[in-house]
Amino acid sequence: LAPLTVPPGRRTYQEISYRESAGVGYLQFSFPGGAMSTGQCRRLLAAYRYAQRRPVRVIVLGGPRDVFSNGIHLNVIEAAADPALESWRNINAINDLVEAILTTTGQLTVAALAGNAAAGGLMLALAADEVWCRDGAVLNPHYRLMGLHGSEYWTYTLPRRVGEQEAARLTGACLPVSPAAALRSGLVDQVIAGDPAGFRAQVTGQAERLAASPGYPAQVAAKARRLAADGRKRPLATYRAAELAVMSRNFTGPDEPYAELRRAFVYKDKPPDRKSVV
Repeated sequence: LAPLTVPPGRRTYQEISYRESAGVGYLQFSFPGGAMSTGQCRRLLAAYRYAQRRPVRVIVLGGPRDVFSNGIHLNVIEAAADPALESWRNINAINDLVEAILTTTGQLTVAALAGNAAAGGLMLALAADEVWCRDGAVLNPHYRLMGLHGSEYWTYTLPRRVGEQEAARLTGACLPVSPAAALRSGLVDQVIAGDPAGFRAQVTGQAERLAASPGYPAQVAAKARRLAADGRKRPLATYRAAELAVMSRNFTGPDEPYAELRRAFVYKDKPPDRKSVV
């Protein structure tokens, strides 16, 4: 495996890297096109587990620029010997990552969206305690144009942020959301102006202030209490099970549009009539 930390003075492309400063762990990931295959999700989960074990107060997730994440990797799935099975593996791998972030009770987590996020990639961000978005990003909180119900615990995290009615509208309208609109609805917590370099600098400053804040212990304790209270009302596992029950049908059902839509996306063909996927 490639090391998470690059030796001083060496500059090279890494899909996943990690560094620490002033009580903050920065877990950076930069996957081409923003798609995350089964293997990439598993490696990112291993890196996240490593960050959890480190003596840091805040974990910041996100790449330095461009796309944050677009969810499962449709190209890898299409190329698999059994695309339905690979779809199932991929969605469970990203779900494992989201679950790890959601259930972190010893640290605060921040999703830093320097670039676009869509579908399961945006729902991955919503697993964090705070979502900070650059003003040049575009958000697409929906799955339906790919014929999917979606997973990544979105039926828990999205209504928790924006309410049931707005969650239904966002996932059903299949329209992009600007950072300003996302801030108004509660989809994100903060919009940061500037280019990617300026965004990184502001994220660093704010994350370090969060880690050093006198209110930090109370925030961590409140987070743990809320997670426990939510779990007593409805265990997290039930959200995942219900989402995956629908996704299983999406992946394997003979009348489901997912396979055809995925193939059109990968080969850049004209997709079938949208009426067939709504």
